[in-house]
Amino acid sequence: MTKPLTAPRRPEFSSGPCAKRPGWTSDVLNDALLGRSHRSKPGKQKLQYAIDKTREVLGVPDDYVIAIVPGSDTGAVEMALWSMLGERGVDMMAWESFGAGWVTDVAKQLKLEDVNIYTAEYGNLPDLAVVDTDRDVVFTWNGTTSGVKLVNADWISDDRKGLTICDATSAAFAMELPFDKLDVVTYSWQKVLGGEAAHGMLILSPRAVERLETYTPEWPLPKIFRLTKGGKLIAGIFKGETINTPSMLCVEDYIDALEWAAGLGGLKGLVAKSEANLKVIADWVAASSWAAFLANDPATISNTSVCLKVSDPWLATLDGEAQAAVPKKLAAMLDAEGVAFDIGAYRDAPPGLRIWAGATVEADDLTALTHWLDWAYGEVKASYA
Repeated sequence: MTKPLTAPRRPEFSSGPCAKRPGWTSDVLNDALLGRSHRSKPGKQKLQYAIDKTREVLGVPDDYVIAIVPGSDTGAVEMALWSMLGERGVDMMAWESFGAGWVTDVAKQLKLEDVNIYTAEYGNLPDLAVVDTDRDVVFTWNGTTSGVKLVNADWISDDRKGLTICDATSAAFAMELPFDKLDVVTYSWQKVLGGEAAHGMLILSPRAVERLETYTPEWPLPKIFRLTKGGKLIAGIFKGETINTPSMLCVEDYIDALEWAAGLGGLKGLVAKSEANLKVIADWVAASSWAAFLANDPATISNTSVCLKVSDPWLATLDGEAQAAVPKKLAAMLDAEGVAFDIGAYRDAPPGLRIWAGATVEADDLTALTHWLDWAYGEVKASYA
């Protein structure tokens, strides 16, 4: 195949940190509150605005509370695990590396005794029917490193007794999250909205707040995890009075992303654009002689972190090491061409490619990328002749 003449205008297809919104320039940061305390009146106003805009765009219920927390999505999830688990048994679900990390936290770090662990190989979901939502449940909504997402939350009981703790970091702002089924929702700015790193979001239902105010874990909590004082929720944390110092430069960038999202039509617009992006890749995969989705059930294919594998029967003629090298060489070739950056599979995932298709990516760029993928695969395959 002849090398394509048209390259993606923006080659940033990384699954985190993700591409900035279309049209972004550093000028959007000109109003950042720099050199001022985040606890000053204008500092708190900026942080409160970020929280209010988050509620508006995501459609968070009025009786849920929202906090900006340190440590990205990891910090937000671990705050919930360390602060809320232990009151009852917990069911853990994992079908990729980040979910597996939460299993390690609960089973090996917190060392809870009553833990059920339900896992699946990359490309599949665990059996949701065995999950008991009268226990606490911890899960990712979208498997960022496997490209496999939940289809719905029908498996979560409306009258559950346990808490549902959902890591939604590559799902929030790209997939419909049924908040009535979710008690803890977390994500990070650097995923779907293309914000900057180090800040996480923690969204709590009234049931989660009740757990915090009625249950005290056996283990000590570091200051950075403490959400209550004297048995009551520290309300200021959910009004912009952050636990530690946030970057007001990053806050300004997050606000810009939220306002762009609102202008796109809010959550519906974001979801529609991401799903349209997935369709570009899906149409190409359907016609491809060498590429396939890692997800085995089409209904579970992620519309953000799209994971692909090489399905060409030719690959089976190579030894294991050579098979693993093929997608790595393909990704390296496109990186060197300046066509696609950071599209190799995650280090713990099966060999393959991972292409971000969230709303900050343009469909035309994905279309251009598919032509380059075919060219690069042909070049790599020919090198083995």
